[in-house]
Amino acid sequence: MLQLYSAIWRVSGRRQILLIVLSIAIAALAAVPLNFQKEIVNLLTEKKLAIAELFWLGAGMMAAILLSLLLKWLMGFRSGVLGEDIVRLIRARLLTGPEDGRPQQAVPVGTLSTAISAEAEELGKFAGSAFSEPVVQIGTLISVIGFIAATQPGLGVIALAMILPQIVVVLVSQRKVNELVARRVHILRGATNKLTSQDLRAAEAAVLADFDEIFETRRVMFIWKLSAKFLLSSINGIGTVSVLMLGGWMVLHGRTDVGTVVAATMGLGRIQGPTAFLIAFYRQVSANRVKYDLLRGLFDTKGSQV
Repeated sequence: MLQLYSAIWRVSGRRQILLIVLSIAIAALAAVPLNFQKEIVNLLTEKKLAIAELFWLGAGMMAAILLSLLLKWLMGFRSGVLGEDIVRLIRARLLTGPEDGRPQQAVPVGTLSTAISAEAEELGKFAGSAFSEPVVQIGTLISVIGFIAATQPGLGVIALAMILPQIVVVLVSQRKVNELVARRVHILRGATNKLTSQDLRAAEAAVLADFDEIFETRRVMFIWKLSAKFLLSSINGIGTVSVLMLGGWMVLHGRTDVGTVVAATMGLGRIQGPTAFLIAFYRQVSANRVKYDLLRGLFDTKGSQV
């Protein structure tokens, strides 16, 4: 994984810095709407809210939301353009070979076409947001969980406890998925090599067998991914119910207010998104690490370094 990230930084380090700054700003704004929501609910339940104050709080909440969305738009645009630029760079390197004039070794046409058309695009698009997306999502988790813990520590503990078992589930399941990803890429490359051979009729049976093996690999991959998703969703459901039950008990005993419970419940929804993204991102990093190693093998064959 370190090799993958160091390679990305070498070709796009300066442009990644701005994306990281935007990510930090977005994460810092994550808990601001929750605080406005808490104030509005508490003042409404206490019946002390004037119309003017309601509109000021609503305007402040909307301003924070719009500013966050604007920063996300800018970050998404710049990371998307950066990703496409890296896709172009990878394809050019695969096609033209080394820049230092060293002789190239032959790479099977099927393998090269698969690498240029599919593998380069997946790896390049990942590289565009490789730094900024984890920063904004981790920052959002810290911001929202910190807000919940600051307003009511007990609810903050539940929010934090939701994340830890999900990490364990992902680490266990992704190891198996990575093996399946590498296997599928190898099979697909082999199949395309056979398709580009001169005697296509003779290769037909072997290619069809490869397609069957790819299907079986994907089927097993679905089992692992969907089973992990089921466990993760169950953990999220348990966390939401626990916050509502504990928060309701605390409200009934005068230990907290309704606004805090509502904000904490909404906060759980906010952290489920980043948690789900980070889980998916980890899977993407793992899969792209496998693809990077496979592509690097082609670069080494062609005498280039990436």
